[in-house]
Amino acid sequence: MTTNSLRVAPANTADFRLLAKKRLPLQLFDYIDGGSYQETTLTNNLNAFSQLTLRQRILRDVSQIDLTSNLFNDNLNMPLILGPVGLAGCYAKRGEQQAFKAANKHNIPFCLSTVGICSIEELQAQTNQEFWFQLYVIKDRSYALNLLNRAEQAGCKTLVLTVDLPVLAERYRDVRNGLSSSGMRSTLLGKFKRGFDIVSHPSWVWDVAINGKPLTFGNLTDAVPNASSLDDFKGWVDSQFDASMTWQDLGWIRDNWSGNLIIKGILDSEDAKEAVKLGADAIVVSNHGGRQLDSAPATLTVLPEIAKTVNQQCKIIVDGGIRSGLDVVKALALGADACMLGRAWAYALAANGERGVDQLLNIFENEMRVAMALTGVTKVSDISNDIIVNT
Repeated sequence: MTTNSLRVAPANTADFRLLAKKRLPLQLFDYIDGGSYQETTLTNNLNAFSQLTLRQRILRDVSQIDLTSNLFNDNLNMPLILGPVGLAGCYAKRGEQQAFKAANKHNIPFCLSTVGICSIEELQAQTNQEFWFQLYVIKDRSYALNLLNRAEQAGCKTLVLTVDLPVLAERYRDVRNGLSSSGMRSTLLGKFKRGFDIVSHPSWVWDVAINGKPLTFGNLTDAVPNASSLDDFKGWVDSQFDASMTWQDLGWIRDNWSGNLIIKGILDSEDAKEAVKLGADAIVVSNHGGRQLDSAPATLTVLPEIAKTVNQQCKIIVDGGIRSGLDVVKALALGADACMLGRAWAYALAANGERGVDQLLNIFENEMRVAMALTGVTKVSDISNDIIVNT
């Protein structure tokens, strides 16, 4: 597809990706689009879905397709969650707000990242709708508890605890474009290239850099009170990755959070067992979108074994490589209860704000309906491995 074809309405996630690439400065696009090292895991995630074949069935009554599902006693219009995406407010003006509105329109959960531009309180003030909150495992336990308390006061009932960041993997794209401190970020040439990249995207400058301020991590302003830019937060954030954390240490989260607890970053059946022992209400089968351990397996390939191990003791959510409603149906067939979108909604947000995310979710809904109808399934609860062609 060429950029000329982008003058028409986007038809799928790939179209939104191209629109986002055109609109965003390179550093921000690469931050959404890239993975760690050689991006093998990122590619694995995508390939796993494309290689899985659906079993077409005919002459069944599929006149009434029901996409609704239940998660934590909440009825959702479809089994999708807008997962935590850092820096979303840098992709569109107050991006977390816009994505949250789109999620509310479709009656699906939105999860705010710890490192979102908008704060917990900003989203709370926007609407009386509930949202989820994502927390990293950080060294500063007192600040972690501060965030938990703020989320609880804002009415959040679901916490997503991200556990696959004991150390931060290198992302080669960030090195090459100067976003990483190990790249050319601080050099004169690097600063010039960054500046030129930004001014080459005037629509983004007007929407985000000028009208989208403040561009700081809204949830962390108390931790870094003198910060005035994202660079000012970097040292504190980098210092908070906790390589010493173990399963035994996570008990304090369960002790201090009475709502739903989701453990995100499970890629192994033994770890899934530990999450169940901890009392997790759900797990997210995730390799961090291919942004951490490169050469790790695709989430879809490990999903069936993890689902078998968990054996309905908690809910199973999966992320990584989900780009269409057909992908959602495939993941549900292999044992997931719901799917979590990351890059897909970030592309749509960058392309066209709230309207872009709304369009993307409409596309996913239609794709799910078609996939279910042509595999002979009318209810989400009836999707099973029977619709997969075993080769």
